[in-house]
Amino acid sequence: MTATLGRALLLWLLLSVLAMLNGILREQLLNPLFGEAVALPLSGISLSLLVFAVSYLGARFLRARGNASYLLIGLLWVSLTLAFECLFGHWGLGRSWAQIGQVFDLASGNLFLLVLLSSACSPWLAARIKGLI
Repeated sequence: MTATLGRALLLWLLLSVLAMLNGILREQLLNPLFGEAVALPLSGISLSLLVFAVSYLGARFLRARGNASYLLIGLLWVSLTLAFECLFGHWGLGRSWAQIGQVFDLASGNLFLLVLLSSACSPWLAARIKGLI
């Protein structure tokens, strides 16, 4: 199980890089082209799809066994994502806790909750689709 957790961590690190690139793409390209009201939800949808794509492509790499293992990987990814968003956002970027809390505001068009749901479910769903569980 330790090796599986290590591989899950490696895939999460890849996801974190993709998430940062997704954010840069949103700020540099989508916001100027479409405005934040369109760019923010598009970014959330694209990141959710990226999470599933990495899960699908990396399902065999994880070498997890059974439903519970893939669900635990999803829970690990959600926990790491929340920790990164909160801790790096607050201490790394100097954002207030109120600003960090805005990522959970669906009314503003922020689909971070969709990204978390995708992170939670994608490892299990990808393994299921691939017939690994």
